[in-house]
Amino acid sequence: MVATVKQALLEIIENVKIARDVYKMILRGDISAITTPGQFVNLKLDGFYLRRPISVCDAEGDKVTLIYKTVGGGTEKMSGMKPGEVIDALIGLGNGYDTAPSGDQPLLIGGGVGVPPLYLLAKRLLAEGKKPAAILGFGCADEAFLDKEISALGVTTTVTTVDGSRGVKGFVTDAMDGADYTYFYACGPEPMFRAIDKAATSGGQYSFEERMGCGFGACMGCSCKTIAGNKRICREGPVMKREEIIWEK
Repeated sequence: MVATVKQALLEIIENVKIARDVYKMILRGDISAITTPGQFVNLKLDGFYLRRPISVCDAEGDKVTLIYKTVGGGTEKMSGMKPGEVIDALIGLGNGYDTAPSGDQPLLIGGGVGVPPLYLLAKRLLAEGKKPAAILGFGCADEAFLDKEISALGVTTTVTTVDGSRGVKGFVTDAMDGADYTYFYACGPEPMFRAIDKAATSGGQYSFEERMGCGFGACMGCSCKTIAGNKRICREGPVMKREEIIWEK
């Protein structure tokens, strides 16, 4: 299914720092094109040629929540934007998570800035009567975010940190050992996906993080090798099924 993309002017109503180099931005406007957890928006910023793709953390009513990390000039500019400013956004981009195969006890696995889309996914799964658990991985304690909010939904949440400064010491796969789950949903960097693929005991879905040009499949700049050929992360993804991905060595 191909997502329906809409262009909208969204007003910033909140933009605050929530962890080291990590910000939460809440915008208001017509977000009706956002229908599925795992979709993203593409933001136009003055002074930058390419739009910035940001995963949707939450969408309810006329408000959308984005959580982003300052990693370059574009996101640095975003961090300084104030309530009342308006952003030109393409919304409803990408095909998100399919909750149909989740089973009763799905496991949500997020690494760093891959954590945000799991919040809306958790809400959707809970609304369907499922009992999700979550494993959220970070480098250290001051990089952690959103774990309390996901836990507050009623999701059993485990935090891992590489340096052991909070939660389980190590990576998300260390917390996966012995976990009981019917299916998994993951979002994060590709090295994390490769490790999960070796550790997972069920089917699952990965939401890829990728640098994008246009964000809707025209430039062919982002792709993933699958058993059906190359698929564009921004158009056929960002979510891909575990069973279809070919991991290149």
